[in-house]
Amino acid sequence: MSTGTSTFVIRWINFLIMILGVGVICFGVWMSTRHDQCHKTLTVPVMCLGAVILLISLVGFVGALKNITFLLWVYLVLLLLILVAILAFTVLAFIITNNGSGHAVSGIRFKEYHLQDYSIWFLKEINNTKNWGRLKSCFLMSEDCNNLPKKYKTLKAFKSAELTPIEAGCCRPPSECGYPAVNASFYDLSYHPTSTSKDCKLYKNTQNVKCYDCDSCKAGVAQYMKAEWRIVAVLNLILFVILAAVYFVACCARRNASTENSSKEGRG
Repeated sequence: MSTGTSTFVIRWINFLIMILGVGVICFGVWMSTRHDQCHKTLTVPVMCLGAVILLISLVGFVGALKNITFLLWVYLVLLLLILVAILAFTVLAFIITNNGSGHAVSGIRFKEYHLQDYSIWFLKEINNTKNWGRLKSCFLMSEDCNNLPKKYKTLKAFKSAELTPIEAGCCRPPSECGYPAVNASFYDLSYHPTSTSKDCKLYKNTQNVKCYDCDSCKAGVAQYMKAEWRIVAVLNLILFVILAAVYFVACCARRNASTENSSKEGRG
């Protein structure tokens, strides 16, 4: 690739990425203004990500603009570290999301989830009291459980619905408890369950209790996280390919800049 072409491509790619970095930082600032803790907990990571994107793209942009070999070397090293980090994270994501799946239950269309089916990493993170307290506060603010009666007017509609893992695990008691459903958010707890599962005792019809402390709820969250991680892993693979192409062009730009600088010194 010629000197002009490689430096031009790197220059404009990094210019666009700089704009992206500024956008990510602005998004982090916007999140910090939100009143709920769920958004605020992500503020610092998002802003740090934006700062890293902005810094690396700035180094690459200036290096390509001025043909500064040193800056292009720094850019290549930083880009290589990012590629390695993305690859490692992607492999890890596929490993820890390999376990866990739903269990079909007779009489309902949606699946139920068992906490012991998931990886040790998920179990450790979800069983952490601090982490779970934060997640539970997010559930309460989302009001997904409270909105079920609005979505499903009749009991028949509720049983034929395809609930999300979190709705299936956190908004209702496990089917093994045997509590008869009165509607989408209320169960007859006078029935004596045959199951010894602690979830049967933990479930309450109260809006801010439900089954939020149940293992079934934690399993539903684990399933949700698994699905999200899989999406992120696939996106990371795409990002890896794109950055690998950018890295190749940057290598050409660095080599061409070195050649051009050497030629100028020779003429001087």
